[in-house]
Amino acid sequence: MTQSPHLDPVLKSGGAFDELLVLLSQQGDRRALERLHARWNGRLARAALRYTGDPELARDLVQECWIGIWKGIKRLRDPARFRSYAFAVLHRRGADHVRGAIRDRSTRAPFTVEEMPEQAVPARQAERIALQQAFAALSPDQRLAAHLHFVEGLTLREIASVQDIAEGTAKSRLFHARRKLKEALGEATPEPTEGETV
Repeated sequence: MTQSPHLDPVLKSGGAFDELLVLLSQQGDRRALERLHARWNGRLARAALRYTGDPELARDLVQECWIGIWKGIKRLRDPARFRSYAFAVLHRRGADHVRGAIRDRSTRAPFTVEEMPEQAVPARQAERIALQQAFAALSPDQRLAAHLHFVEGLTLREIASVQDIAEGTAKSRLFHARRKLKEALGEATPEPTEGETV
């Protein structure tokens, strides 16, 4: 009896596939690098937008991020850590650029719900706007930490690695980001103290 040509379940997982693509990219396979780009560009773009708060700046940041990934992928020792590596490149490339852009934008007033036309805003859209404004009010480092944790599912250790900070600092950033988001969204639920698990 012949076995069916199904892939090993481990190889079906996204992480294992990314690992294979990284290994092939490190050996010079351009198609593997293009496939990594196709798989990760959207996630990096969302993180960049959350980090910068500005679509144009986010687009530039993602391009800079991919240049950094392409230049440095051969030095990635553990292909299983591509996710953390990619977000770390995004953070490093964006930190200086974002700081400069924030200084430039500080004279402009942020978009507010009051500036919208008077017609009724559907509840879901109003919640989305409130969430976007709450994220925009966070510092860039808190915004990125919150995005990496709540959207991308990175652990505290991975976030600390991405942002090149101590694990306790990552935990503190998440704690303060969560508190500020809850306040901005009007949630009055009890929350953990800073020493409790995030």
